[in-house]
Amino acid sequence: MTKAPFRADHVGSLLRPERIKQARADYQNGNITYDELRVVETEEIIRIVDKQIEVGLELVTDGEFRRRFWHTDFLEHLNGIEGYVPEHGYQFKGVETEKYTIRNKGKVSFNPNHPFIEDFKEFNEIVNGRAVAKQTIPSPNQLFHPGMIDKSTYSNIEDYATDVIQAYRDAIQAFYDAGVRYLQLDDVYIAGLSSPDLTFDTEGYDRDQLIDLALRVINRVLEGKPEDLIVTTHLCRGNYQSTYMFGGSYALIAPTLFAKEKVDGFFLEYDDERSGDFKPLEHIPKGGARAILGVFTSKSGELEDKAAIKARIEEATNHIPLDQICLSPQCGFASTHHGNILTEDEQWEKLRYIVDISKEVFGDK
Repeated sequence: MTKAPFRADHVGSLLRPERIKQARADYQNGNITYDELRVVETEEIIRIVDKQIEVGLELVTDGEFRRRFWHTDFLEHLNGIEGYVPEHGYQFKGVETEKYTIRNKGKVSFNPNHPFIEDFKEFNEIVNGRAVAKQTIPSPNQLFHPGMIDKSTYSNIEDYATDVIQAYRDAIQAFYDAGVRYLQLDDVYIAGLSSPDLTFDTEGYDRDQLIDLALRVINRVLEGKPEDLIVTTHLCRGNYQSTYMFGGSYALIAPTLFAKEKVDGFFLEYDDERSGDFKPLEHIPKGGARAILGVFTSKSGELEDKAAIKARIEEATNHIPLDQICLSPQCGFASTHHGNILTEDEQWEKLRYIVDISKEVFGDK
């Protein structure tokens, strides 16, 4: 495959090096300036761009090194959205997350001075055409969690959706103008709609209605996007310090979202039994979006058995053609600044392993 998503791909976030963690602490304690913090971040981004190319990846990300959380840093810079410290964090398997999230506080729109735009320009200059520079942002559907909408601003969910859609259309155009040609929308919300562990009742909409709304939001956001902009979505079940939030297959959402979502690829978590089987892949149209199978885990450094991986790929071909399959870890290595429980060397070895296996499985196909 000569364009994204690639046979060997990855979700985006990488382990934050100790140097960045120390610089963040120094900045928060007033020991260095913001400009000095950015110098450290930039130097580390340069290093990990080189490292991604070295292990054989055709795409690179900035590792999300300028973010604390995979979603809040982007969303809180939209007009009408604010970050705040709630009473409790999210409940993951055996752990409560750091307490920080976002909420709607007024009319939603895109901020033309959003810092992610300039961040990408700097990142793209670092890449300098040596690989495809991939930008990751949270899906617009992350703004539809129960209790999110400011009732004093929006009397109904459809009006809110209209503004969220326009905000993201403006964001996508701004990223495109900045040079983005490979964009990934990270979506825990949609994956949650397929989970028996979670209940949904937002503004009187039941689960089926919310699945339909989620599809409408994404497809309207992507209406009229530039033809040479590749957009994928990552359906995530939570990733925090090597733990997860919920389980469940993709069966409930597949007939709607896999069949009709107008993206170029689905990054799917298939690293353990929580993920269910590959049967939902049958809903992806033949010749349509690619399924980037997360059959490798980012939660530990142990390398998966090669024969078992190849057997799983073979199993997947019972439901989707091989030429629509790609490989990746099931999630990022550090969806938050805390990171998963593995070493940086193990992270690079796993990414190299994915590249090597993809070459064995796919060859030049």
